[in-house]
Amino acid sequence: MTATAGPFGRTLCAMITPFTASGTLDPDAAGRHAASLVADGCDGLVLSGTTGESPTTTDAEKTALLRAVREAVGGGVPIVAGVGGPDTRHTLTLARQAEQAGADGLLVVTPYYSKPPQAAVEAYFRRIADATGLPLMLYDIPGRTGTRIEPETLLRLAEHPRIVAVKDCAYDLLGSTKVIGATSLAYYSGCEELNLPLYAVGAAGFVSTVANVAPRQLRAVLDAFDAGDTARAARLNGLILPLAEAMMSAGLPGTVTAKALLDAGPVREPLQPAGRVATDGLRKVYEELLAITC
Repeated sequence: MTATAGPFGRTLCAMITPFTASGTLDPDAAGRHAASLVADGCDGLVLSGTTGESPTTTDAEKTALLRAVREAVGGGVPIVAGVGGPDTRHTLTLARQAEQAGADGLLVVTPYYSKPPQAAVEAYFRRIADATGLPLMLYDIPGRTGTRIEPETLLRLAEHPRIVAVKDCAYDLLGSTKVIGATSLAYYSGCEELNLPLYAVGAAGFVSTVANVAPRQLRAVLDAFDAGDTARAARLNGLILPLAEAMMSAGLPGTVTAKALLDAGPVREPLQPAGRVATDGLRKVYEELLAITC
């Protein structure tokens, strides 16, 4: 079985944004981390998303981060820049800045806090798609935004030539399967526990926070599935789940847990760093995975 690569590859990391000890952007560390991720099997990188602490970084920092990562990984690695937010005008500004700074695509989250109705959600995405020449990955994460991109809305948005992909954190396998079957939208799982299930019904791959620390292990699951060895894919997926649960479902945001494992500088307030007990627990689970899979 041979996979059809999505517009940004199969295996994308939702990359952290490294900061110095004093809390400023660390572009050198970002470049090193990005290069390491690519070397370890990430097809592409998503910057300034949830994991990248985008609500706390300035417009100038977002641009500097993008340029540093582009310089580190070169022109052959897709970089998707997070630009979405609650204000359409600001999102348009960020989209144009990302295009000028060298992004290959835009990650656009549903407007949050204001809870717009579906007609307004659709109009928002169309406005962003019309603003640049870059393809869009829509970010459907109602648990954070308070607003779903309903399947019927996605069916209409799929008709736009620059709306090409979805980062799916909606936890609606039935709805996602329907849209995958009815459109050419490339679906990327944004929830590690659904990476394999979504891939099995036609998703393009994943955009993963856990990939910051275990990119090879996550890629191996898709490689096994593409090779037709579904039993191996399921087994490898099962090995990853304890780490995914510890990082994403144990009460701390994925940004916090990823930085704790990577020792990648502080998180920005209002987030707080993982404590010693939590960090020790994360490292134990992580080291157990490495011992099994390396």
